[in-house]
Amino acid sequence: MVVELLDQIVGERGEPQFVRFDNGPEFTADAITKWCADKTTKTNFIEPGSPWQNAYIESFNGRFRDEVLDIELFDSLLEARVITKDWRIVYNTIRPHGSHRGLTPTGFALTCKDKEKETVTL
Repeated sequence: MVVELLDQIVGERGEPQFVRFDNGPEFTADAITKWCADKTTKTNFIEPGSPWQNAYIESFNGRFRDEVLDIELFDSLLEARVITKDWRIVYNTIRPHGSHRGLTPTGFALTCKDKEKETVTL
């Protein structure tokens, strides 16, 4: 599943220089190692017990746990997928984030793209 999501992201945004992972088993698996080896993407693992090295995802995980996982009891995988997708859409497109100066992540990304267009030189 992680490899499929990485392929989707690469298709939408291009291949990153590196991907940062914690040391969980889902990110140290052979599939991830092979995926990175087949690309020019390098891995960057945070040090064990050092969540501050990956603060953005740690913050996201905390919000996801507080707002979805700790309050929902899923009856099926389909229900979990639907609820998670709905939450993700709100999180990215409707809910303002303090780390983005009150913008949604989608809104913040658009301002970054606008700034890139302003600084392009030919």
